[in-house]
Amino acid sequence: MTTSSPNKSRPLANFHSTVWGYHFLSYTPEISIQEKVEIDELEEIFRKMLVETCDNSTQKLVLIDTIQQLGVAYHFHNEIKTSIQNIFDTTISQLHSENIDGNLYVVSLRFRLLRQQGHHISSADVFKQFMDQDGKFKETLTNDVQGLLSLYEASHLRMRDEEILEEALTFATNHLESIVSNLSNNSLKVEVTEALKQPIRKTLPRVGARKYISTYEHNDAHNHLLLKFAKLDFNALQKLHQSELSELTRWWKDLDFANKYPHARDRLVECYFWILGVYFEPKYSRARKMMAKVIKMTSIIDDTYDAYATFDELVPFTDAIQRWDISVIDSLPPYMRPAYQALIDVYNEMEQLLAKEGKSDRVYYAKYEMKKLVRAYFKEAQWLDARYIPKCEEHMKNALVSCGYMMAATTSLIGMDEFISIETFEWIINEPLIVRAASIINRGMDDIIGHEDEQLRGHVASSIECYMAEYGASKQEAYTKYHKEVVNGWKDINKELLFRPTEVPIFVLERVLNFARVMDTLYKEEDGYTNSKGKLKNIINLLLVEPVKI
Repeated sequence: MTTSSPNKSRPLANFHSTVWGYHFLSYTPEISIQEKVEIDELEEIFRKMLVETCDNSTQKLVLIDTIQQLGVAYHFHNEIKTSIQNIFDTTISQLHSENIDGNLYVVSLRFRLLRQQGHHISSADVFKQFMDQDGKFKETLTNDVQGLLSLYEASHLRMRDEEILEEALTFATNHLESIVSNLSNNSLKVEVTEALKQPIRKTLPRVGARKYISTYEHNDAHNHLLLKFAKLDFNALQKLHQSELSELTRWWKDLDFANKYPHARDRLVECYFWILGVYFEPKYSRARKMMAKVIKMTSIIDDTYDAYATFDELVPFTDAIQRWDISVIDSLPPYMRPAYQALIDVYNEMEQLLAKEGKSDRVYYAKYEMKKLVRAYFKEAQWLDARYIPKCEEHMKNALVSCGYMMAATTSLIGMDEFISIETFEWIINEPLIVRAASIINRGMDDIIGHEDEQLRGHVASSIECYMAEYGASKQEAYTKYHKEVVNGWKDINKELLFRPTEVPIFVLERVLNFARVMDTLYKEEDGYTNSKGKLKNIINLLLVEPVKI
């Protein structure tokens, strides 16, 4: 096989064609002045309400939770931060004085809101009042559906070795599953069903907001103005996201890579959705567009390494990316050149945009991570070429890089408006625990769902095959092992977001949390990125096509 042109007999991975095509190209949505004025007016009403509602009231907890679940909390960052700090201070003093509220719903909600905001509060101190002498949750609690649901949601903020929250999760899950089909309150039934599928902690903010808007609307006690504010705001953000996607579709169409790289997954809109999961707020528009291009290019490179290029072609391609120098492009097989050119162009564009703000030095870290990722792809190609099945530890060390989340976590910071120090970039490229945890979630979920299909396509052995080979384990035992790794990954993320002061700004850690949430959305029951005709198509439709009915 020559390296000068792709051989016609190469196996093309049998990926389905794009669901969306150039659908978003024609979108040029504008927010009307009237909509903007109405959103601003409603925002001020709820800012005032947040400030004036007593911090130590159940009403305040419910207001904050509702605002967060409706997806409008980003408007009230400072007000919520101040309120939660006050609630934390009061809660700590109450725990010390044994003056504790005995309402399971309220106690669990307060606990979850405090931990979500990064305040460490002892689960044992908070929940011991609901336990009997045997260290089990009291059976009398099983009649309190709202309380059980609140406890269930709180238990997903657990860290390693928090036995009381493990007990809470089992207790709440078992009872909710046994009663959900018999609930007469339809609004509560929907809430419980959704929570059992995906708790708030693992839900992407936009996906959660879209679902909760309709759940909240059917709640008889809903605030009409708050619901209207959430709907108007959702639609305004949707228009912004559509215009970004229109711009990205133009870029993608001009590259013509759907035709040049038929072996690769044509998933531009899905890549944009991935990044929308990481940050949806208007101020991150530039970062989103940069990151969507990087993820799309990564997807093409990944598919080229995995299932198309010969090993002999990957040697100069890997070398060219390590050199990062457009003058070496002629050393590549002709079909690889457009991808290499586009990769260099994406990063050059980043540098030019950031140079205007004196931030172009950030791009060094993005390139550093992309080179590292490609070296991990190449290591897998070497293993495959040598028909080598590595030991689990050797495989996992490389697989946590090749899954792409180390590159993605670092690169997601490049276009952000906030000040980010060199120390923060140095911290994130050194594989801190939270980034490793998100990578473990990524790798574990991807391999459990996708390893059999990948074996059929002739991929390198996954963590599942490596574990089975090294330990003589069954497939089910390997699944159990890596499912446990995923569960522990979530506990580690929770821990890293909890203790103040954190090593780096919270907004950096939140990006990593959101990357983990994307995996939980895309890879829970299927590889939703590769097979994007099903569940993911419906989610994208709700987020990026259909406006909420006002």
